Amino acid sequence: MNHNDKPAESAPMRPDGTGLAPPRRIDIHELLGGGRELRILHGGEEYRLSLTSKGKLILTK
Repeated sequence: MNHNDKPAESAPMRPDGTGLAPPRRIDIHELLGGGRELRILHGGEEYRLSLTSKGKLILTK
C-alpha cells in the first residue's frame, strides 16, 4: 500500500485499542423523535421501524 491508499474500514475500537467497542444504546423515543415510525435506508432498500400501540417494535421492508 502506498501513502495514497486508504486502509480498509474496521470495526470501531475501544479507546484503549483493546478490542471492539460496545454497541451503541439509544432510547427508542429519542430514535423515533416523538413519532411512531422511522424510515431506515440500508443497502439501497428502505425499511420501516414502527412502534405499535402495545409498545412493541416492528421492522418491515
